[in-house]
Amino acid sequence: MKQSTMDMLAAVGLEPAAVDRIVRDALAEDLGPSNLDVTSVATIPAGQSDTGDLVARATGVVAGLPVAVAVFEAVDSTVECDLKARDGELVARGDVLATVTGPTRALLTAERTALNLLCRMSGVATHTRAWADALAGTKATVLDTRKTTPGLRILEKYAVRAGGGTNKRMGLYDVAMIKDNHKIAAGGLTAAYQRIRAQFPQVPIQVEVTTVAEAVEAVEAGATFLLCDNMPPDLLREVVAAVGDRAELEATGGLTLAVAREYALTGVDYLSVGALTHSSPILDIAFDLSVTRAPSPRSSQPPRS
Repeated sequence: MKQSTMDMLAAVGLEPAAVDRIVRDALAEDLGPSNLDVTSVATIPAGQSDTGDLVARATGVVAGLPVAVAVFEAVDSTVECDLKARDGELVARGDVLATVTGPTRALLTAERTALNLLCRMSGVATHTRAWADALAGTKATVLDTRKTTPGLRILEKYAVRAGGGTNKRMGLYDVAMIKDNHKIAAGGLTAAYQRIRAQFPQVPIQVEVTTVAEAVEAVEAGATFLLCDNMPPDLLREVVAAVGDRAELEATGGLTLAVAREYALTGVDYLSVGALTHSSPILDIAFDLSVTRAPSPRSSQPPRS
């Protein structure tokens, strides 16, 4: 991966080494044990070089362009990418998002992996933007969850940010979350809270509550972030009144865009939506090759995963 691409990734909060692992695993899945794109090797001379465009086939919010660049460069480091758009931008059908030039075999070997990641991330960003727009003018922000595609969490959570949303915890390690099963196993909400605080004094704690009484118990135990699970708007207003400014409040459970604003106007701080990452359709993006027949030296690096 070129330093410029590493810098682009780091600038948007993506760890280049982590992205590189995801990219290489995805390429290995496509290229298999032979590490070979048999169609491109058989049909395209080794010295041929061409240019292609990443083109939006639908309107939406783009996310993942630096990741797509990393895919092309992982296949062949001589590939050059010229970005025409920026992550987080609204693009329209027909917009050219990037122009890629290099050995034709490498471009076509990288094409599907680059598109798989770019389309997926842009779909998450587009869906998130719809929620952010629905909440505009309220104090509430849309949050993601851990309901992500295994292996793609950092990319999907980045796409949420690009779409105007906010990340919740990355995993089980950075934030403690007391849910109903933890309360049962620990012997109650307060007991669970105290055990976490005693063993991990620096770790933020979030508590899932289902009643006003639980919300009050949680804040009296010391909690400053409550997940109000499957509460209708009227009950949420009661929790907001009972808790006041002692804790941040998140509405969660079965939320839809149709009711997003109604929930936001209850006074909660966040709406968490698992569907941002588990149910977002892709944004359709294609790779259109322009054959120039320009000769080029044989690539010094064969396609690799």
